[in-house]
Amino acid sequence: MLPSTHVFKFGLLLFLTLSIGCRNKTEQNIPTVTKAKTNSSYSTPIFSDLNRAEKVQSAMPLVESVIRNFMDQEHLPGVAGGIVLDGKLIHSFYYGFNDLSSKTVVDSLSAFRIASMTKSFTAMAILKLRDEGKLSLDDSASKYIPEMDSISYLTSDAPAITVRDLMTHRAGFPEDNPYGDRQLADTDEELMNMVLEGPAFSNVPGISYEYSNLGFALLGKIVRNVTGISCQQYITENIFKPLGMTHSYWEYKDVPSTHLARGYRWINNNWKDEELLKDGSWAPMGGLITTIEDFSKYMIFHLSAWPPRNGEEKGPIKRSSVREMQQPWSFSSVDAGYVFPSGKKCPTVTSYGYGLNVLNDCNQRTYIGHGGGLPGFGSHWRIMPQYGIGLVILSNRTYSPASRLTLPLLDTILAISRLGHYGFSSSAILEQRKNELVKLFPGWENAASSPIFADNFFADYPIETLKAESVGIFSKAGKIITVKEVQATNQLRGYFNIICENALLKITFTLSPEHDPKIQAYKMEVVPNSSSQ
Repeated sequence: MLPSTHVFKFGLLLFLTLSIGCRNKTEQNIPTVTKAKTNSSYSTPIFSDLNRAEKVQSAMPLVESVIRNFMDQEHLPGVAGGIVLDGKLIHSFYYGFNDLSSKTVVDSLSAFRIASMTKSFTAMAILKLRDEGKLSLDDSASKYIPEMDSISYLTSDAPAITVRDLMTHRAGFPEDNPYGDRQLADTDEELMNMVLEGPAFSNVPGISYEYSNLGFALLGKIVRNVTGISCQQYITENIFKPLGMTHSYWEYKDVPSTHLARGYRWINNNWKDEELLKDGSWAPMGGLITTIEDFSKYMIFHLSAWPPRNGEEKGPIKRSSVREMQQPWSFSSVDAGYVFPSGKKCPTVTSYGYGLNVLNDCNQRTYIGHGGGLPGFGSHWRIMPQYGIGLVILSNRTYSPASRLTLPLLDTILAISRLGHYGFSSSAILEQRKNELVKLFPGWENAASSPIFADNFFADYPIETLKAESVGIFSKAGKIITVKEVQATNQLRGYFNIICENALLKITFTLSPEHDPKIQAYKMEVVPNSSSQ
């Protein structure tokens, strides 16, 4: 049963002081596949719940109330935000001012500098070039930036920095906030001079996560050297334009003055203007300026990569490459004591993908996104591919902690709306094996010679044991009344219920990886405290 709105609100406001955590996955070399053969029997996961947008809208009064309170608490001059769901921007909100001196209000055309939220665009540009065969993620970065050959590493056994190391913050460079935030306007010459002089290392490449703005500035240089144009121009032409992002900018002077969100710092109980830096060589790590409506198109594209499916590719990069961006390539941290607004304790693990943070919680929910902080600005976005939903919040105050809002707000939206996640409908082979299995109950007559079981099955489940267990369960459960459809976990795993006279039985089974999948694992259990009806 859901807590009351007041409980959610109270929990959220207390929650805003908490931090988040992270998770790991072993790196592996992912080959580029031009075109995959497909299985016509694949059953694409779907959202089965109805009126999804209306459900989410029911949570918006609380969401906006929390954001307004947060705005007051954190002294934010202006805030813009949006909720995307199932391929649409379904709700947006705008508070405060772009410019305090002119009192220009925040609206749908307000353009905020989104700082490190830029990084995933740079990563996407690198993957596009990889998909086109113009570079490899496991190449040494010096192959594309020859100046990096001059770098001296910490140890003689240190491997050379790869492109993938730069994308996953494993290059060995030290964490460089807030240093990197002041380098946006540096020229290419200044960036290369830093490389030639020899950047400092906190570790050897490839062994640990440490956030590096320098690493993403170097990725921008790779894009320039491979394509012959700046990374900013490449992203504009190959990502913004295909997605219809027509109000996204790199140079703040290109933004209409009435639409530009000016940056401020709250200090000594007053707002102080922050200098807006010009576009330069470090922009690929944090220089993008955009609107809620434009950024929502980018979020929608990330969500559109899920679930995996057959069909035409329509994006700037392949759906599989978007999903690759969202995988946990580099472990970051664990928060064993994380508490959601409802009061539920739920550990979280956070990792880094390609320009994206990946958070998994104890309920196997995945949150993907990134924060952004620069002098004058603070922002954050998260999407939940399993639920088809995302949230973005932009503000114009130095290092505004918007990240403290996105996770609890999404959790609260799901709790209030009871929004469903996508699920697999049963594949033809799962239903076939279910029907063949049911025919063997309760006595398992002639099962040992049945072609529906994999080679391992009867070695792992002796036939006499299966017979005794099944007969014993059915003697108490009674006659079979109804066999329900398979509830699929994926294409080759699921469970189904059997309604008997006196009990409800649950049968879980998994199919083998053979061309003609067979039953390799099986379990029958009585569902406790259930009615046979």
